Parts: sequence; structure tokens; C-alpha cells
Amino acid sequence: MEQLTELVALCKERGSILVFDAAYAPFIRSPGVPKTIYEIPGADEVAIEVNSFSKYAGFTGVRLGWTVVPAALKFADGTLVQQDFNRVMATAFNGASNIVQNGGLACLDPEGLAEIDVLIDYYMENARILRETMEGLGYDAYGGIDAPYIFVKLPESMGGSWDAFQTILETTQVVTIPGAGFGPGGEGYLRLSAFAPRESVVEACSRLAKALAPVEA
Repeated sequence: MEQLTELVALCKERGSILVFDAAYAPFIRSPGVPKTIYEIPGADEVAIEVNSFSKYAGFTGVRLGWTVVPAALKFADGTLVQQDFNRVMATAFNGASNIVQNGGLACLDPEGLAEIDVLIDYYMENARILRETMEGLGYDAYGGIDAPYIFVKLPESMGGSWDAFQTILETTQVVTIPGAGFGPGGEGYLRLSAFAPRESVVEACSRLAKALAPVEA
């Protein structure tokens, strides 16, 4: 909350527009963690929020999502940002098909939302298993709480994240994601994903526990 409040204040000060990705909002379960940028006072004057059904409703290939452009968001001359946004979208995009839109609406009815909650609980349990496995081996693990991904800090003995990725793949046949793929700040980390069947997660953890040497505190 504090970080987002500072960010909104900075955008107001500089006249910047903040684009906030809320695609993982339904995974947030901790009290006090905002699920939308508009929980921050004044954010409607500086922020655009984007979201999608990809992560929590299995719509990844369908590419259905939405964007919120508040009426309070204006350019320096007072014109509405949503007017320009609508013009660009109407020119460049014909819209999602009716069948896809109906699928999205079904996700938002009471039955659909209930199924989404069950699915997110399933993924978050996967995340817990992954995180606790790595922590049990002595690794520093980040994420897996309010998010379906875990970033694991690698010891220097494993080399860079690409080296660790290759070693783990060859010795365990478990696919991880090199942190360097997310930019320079990700070097030295591996990312683990909770988006998998439970039995695959359990098997992957078993293989990792046997192949990775425990890190001494």
C-alpha cells in the first residue's frame, strides 16, 4: 500500500500516467494488500489498469481482458485520456468475438467466480509446496504468497541462472525459468511456477530435493 501510494504521488507530481497490471489480483489473499490501483486515493487521476482472464480462468490462448481508463484521468490540456484510448482501440482492434465475450461473462457470474476461487486455491497450494521445498533445502525463496510464482536465490556455486537452469534440467528433467530472462535484476535467481497439476509439482519437488545440495545457513 505504501509503495503504491508513493508511486501515485510521484505520477501526480510529474504528470505521468501509471499503467497498472492487475492480472494476478485474485491471487492476493493477505489483508491490506491492494487488489486494484484504485484502492489508492487519487489513483483515478493518474492510472490506467489492465487485467485479463488468462491467469485465473485459463484464457491464456483466448487473450480476453479489459482496461479501465477513468474519466478523471486527463492530459495536461484537460482532454480525457479515455477519448484517445477509445479512438486508438476502435481503429486498431475489432473486439473479441461474441463467443469469447460470453465465456468471459460466464467467468464473472456466481458459479464462475466460485470455480475461479477453487482453481486459485489449488495453484496457491502448489506454490506453498514449492516454496517450502526450497526453503527446506536452505534456499531463500520469495513469492508464493499472494502470487503463483516463487523466485529462488541461487548460491554462487551454481553459477548464473542459465547455468543453474541447464544443470537442473539435465539432472532432474525439471523445467525452471532462469531469472535473467526477466532482466538484469533477475540474475542469480530461478523462477518456479505453480501452474501445473499437483502430482507434477510434488514429483518436481521430490526430484529437486534429491538433486540440489542443501544450502548451509
